[in-house]
Amino acid sequence: MSNKKKLRIGIVGYGFMGRAHTNAYRQVSRFFDCEYEPVLKAACGRNEEKVKAFAENWGYESTETDWRRLVERDDIDAIDIAAPNNMHKEIAIAAAEAGKMILCEKPLGMNTAESKEMAAAAKKAGVKTLVWYNYRFIPAVTMAKNLVDAGKLGKIYHYRANFLQDWTISEDVPLGGQALWRLDVDASGSGVTGDLLAHCIDTAMWLNGPITSVSAMTETFVKERTHSETGEKKSVGVDDACAFLARFENGSLAIFESSRYARGHKALYTFEMNGRDASFAWDLHDMHRLSYYDNADGDLRGWRSIHVSEGEHPYMDKWWVPGLNIGYEHSFTHCLYGFLKSLEDGEAGFHPDFSDGVKTDVVCEAVLESAKTKSWQEIE
Repeated sequence: MSNKKKLRIGIVGYGFMGRAHTNAYRQVSRFFDCEYEPVLKAACGRNEEKVKAFAENWGYESTETDWRRLVERDDIDAIDIAAPNNMHKEIAIAAAEAGKMILCEKPLGMNTAESKEMAAAAKKAGVKTLVWYNYRFIPAVTMAKNLVDAGKLGKIYHYRANFLQDWTISEDVPLGGQALWRLDVDASGSGVTGDLLAHCIDTAMWLNGPITSVSAMTETFVKERTHSETGEKKSVGVDDACAFLARFENGSLAIFESSRYARGHKALYTFEMNGRDASFAWDLHDMHRLSYYDNADGDLRGWRSIHVSEGEHPYMDKWWVPGLNIGYEHSFTHCLYGFLKSLEDGEAGFHPDFSDGVKTDVVCEAVLESAKTKSWQEIE
């Protein structure tokens, strides 16, 4: 019988992210030394048959089909929101008012106004929050952050990132419903900007500081799609592709690009950062490697490939032996571990929290406004 403190989890959503989050809850205490141990108390979804199958497979003790009943339960400490974006605000505010911790998928809200309401409610209630920006917690990405914080790059000049997919190229892909709500603006709020570029923006600001202005363009290549639930043709209101320029507070320049129409790319997320003294680059498809160039290497200057799998590298002492890879799913476990450690530390804050989620949503909204008005947008 474990003597650890129990963190009783109630999750809303049983799709891709519901599985990713739940896997982290099941694994974190097995590999990391935490005072708190997640307990899978309840899973919630509108389809009773599917949510019960999800709960049985993953080991949740019970199910609900109404998230309001989940939030009201006295045996739940934390609400995990893995539901479509248009549900985030209402669930999060209700959870905060009920005194529950909140772990929420990104983007935080449908827009900046919603995000700020969510953050204000959590702050007023004094509850801990997390936004699942999991890419921060991939060991090679965390190592990149450590290099920046140690001043290895010197003055920063450039940042560039892209996130490319190709799954919506066919005009026959419908929108709406359980699997395809990301194509329905009423459920998602935006397209690649909130879904993919939000990750790029969060990582960029974590590594390089605040973004102060943006200039963007977007495109919706397929203007109408059939709604999967109604069978009716509906105008597509989300952005299929987005590219934008940005300036950071530290004076550096950036280029960001994202598309769901990049044939041959399923999830190509890359970033590169160039400083006076050094540069680094990272690619999700080779997520354990950090490419690094140090100008101080003299006649040995050249890009080196660092395989981030040694025991002294971020998080890697908790897994297997040096040289062996871990995967995408481990980033969620690392994120959760940081959150659990923050509960132990009391006043010490965890990031990314709702305040970080707001900052990213502010930039996303400015990007969309810039594309709409064809103008530079300043970010306060």
